[in-house]
Amino acid sequence: MASRGDRDGPHVTVVVPAYNEADAIVECMQQLRSVLDAADFSAEIVVVDDGSTDGTGEKLREIEGIRLLEHDHNRGYGAALKTGIRDADGEIIVISDADGTYPIDRIPDLVAAMESADMAVGARTGENVRIPPLRRPAKWFLTALASYLSESEIPDLNSGLRAFRRDDALRLFGILPEGFSFTTTITLAMMSSGRRVDFIPIDYHQRTGRSKIRPIQDTWNFIVLILRTISLFNPLKVYLPVAAIIGLAGVGKAIYNMAVYNNIADAELLLIICALVLGAIGMLADIVTRTRLFMVD
Repeated sequence: MASRGDRDGPHVTVVVPAYNEADAIVECMQQLRSVLDAADFSAEIVVVDDGSTDGTGEKLREIEGIRLLEHDHNRGYGAALKTGIRDADGEIIVISDADGTYPIDRIPDLVAAMESADMAVGARTGENVRIPPLRRPAKWFLTALASYLSESEIPDLNSGLRAFRRDDALRLFGILPEGFSFTTTITLAMMSSGRRVDFIPIDYHQRTGRSKIRPIQDTWNFIVLILRTISLFNPLKVYLPVAAIIGLAGVGKAIYNMAVYNNIADAELLLIICALVLGAIGMLADIVTRTRLFMVD
């Protein structure tokens, strides 16, 4: 790979988290080095072994042309990415997986997109996408929910192949989680704060080895995470719909009771009061958010 002074363009650090990927890691690193050697920008490879127990670390130590960082125990996908980003020399970070699912040869396209974008995401919407059928409904629901709450179309919420600036990631470290939801959070945070995010269609191959995703638990965690992240940047999108539903239920029940029984019960008043309180909380949260973002800008 070229050094920083050999080529024009941004210096890029490719961060690859690896946890028990002994079956795919050598081929993945060979392909990555080949792509970066042919690229028109200078780059380095930082691999973070996240406490692997299957010999992944031993294989990585034998590979030349990479910088290896190691966790003494498994800390999580997001924690591995944070370790690599902290130690990166590049101003632009590219992240990818070590399981052979992402088309590494599209990394130059992501880097090129960073000339005008704040983040470039490899959206798994290409002609050959091998997402397991059982994960498709949850993926669709989470993407639709995130698109509604962020008021932006999101073709792929949690793709693990993307490029962004190191400074932007460091600024968001306080809210970026240690687990798989790292990519979901940084997508929502960037889009909700008005940053430009470009989505580039890519293929998605069948992985080598066993997936670490836990479908039910991780789906629930992603839903909570989406609501929490949007609440940080656009709280009205969370509070006002809930307040409106509760308020309409209270008003509707009050009108019905007046028409039928000529009386309003405590339940309707409680629903209306709850709606007003939630709306007020949402407004206050929005004021705090706008003030915080203005102060940062």
